[in-house]
Amino acid sequence: MTVDLDSQVRAADLDRWLASRFVADEQARADLIALYAFEAELMAIPTRVTQPLLAEMRYAWWAEQMEGVFSDTPRLGHPVLEALTAAVSRHGLGRAPFDALIEAHIGRVHGEPHDLDAFYVGPMQAATRILAGEGHEAAVAGAGRLRGLAQTGRLDEAQAARAEVNAALRTLPAAAFPAVAPASLIRTDEAEPFKRLRLFWAVLRGRV
Repeated sequence: MTVDLDSQVRAADLDRWLASRFVADEQARADLIALYAFEAELMAIPTRVTQPLLAEMRYAWWAEQMEGVFSDTPRLGHPVLEALTAAVSRHGLGRAPFDALIEAHIGRVHGEPHDLDAFYVGPMQAATRILAGEGHEAAVAGAGRLRGLAQTGRLDEAQAARAEVNAALRTLPAAAFPAVAPASLIRTDEAEPFKRLRLFWAVLRGRV
C-alpha cells in the first residue's frame, strides 16, 4: 500500500515527494505521503470529469468520507483513506483544514479564486504537525502562503515574502523542515535535479 501511495504522490506532486525524501523516520514519511496522496486525489478530480456538477459530486463523496477518517473507521479497501485515517489518529490532526480544502476545490471548479490558506497553508500545517507535533502552525503559515503565491504565478510577491517567512521559520524544529521546504521552489518549471538541489539546501539551512 505504501509503495502505491508513494508512486502516486511522485507522479502527482513531485516537489513535495522530493522533500519527503528528507524525512528519516519511515512511519512519519509514510504518514506525510498519506496526506499528500489525499490531496492528489482531490487535485485529480477536475482532470477526470468535465462538468462542474460531476466534480462537485465527487468532492461531496470525499467530504462524506471525512466522517470515517476522523472517527477511525475509514472505508475499508481504499488505500488513501485507510492510510490517511491512520495518520490522523497517530498525530491528532484536526479536521477543519481537510474540510476547508475540499470546499476550496469545489469553489475552484465553479471559477472562484484560489483560497491560498485552504490549498496551501492548512495542508502545510498538517504536514508540520506530522513531523514535529503541535504548536508550529503560526511559524509555517507564511511559508504556506509563499508556496501558494509561487504555484499560482505570483512570483514577485513570493520573492518579496521570503525574508519575513524565513524569520518566522527560525523557531521551527529541523525535523519539520521537509514539510515547508517546497516553499523554496519558486520556479515551478525547473528540472528535477535543480529542485533536488534547492530542497537539499533549504533543509540543510532551515530557510526557503
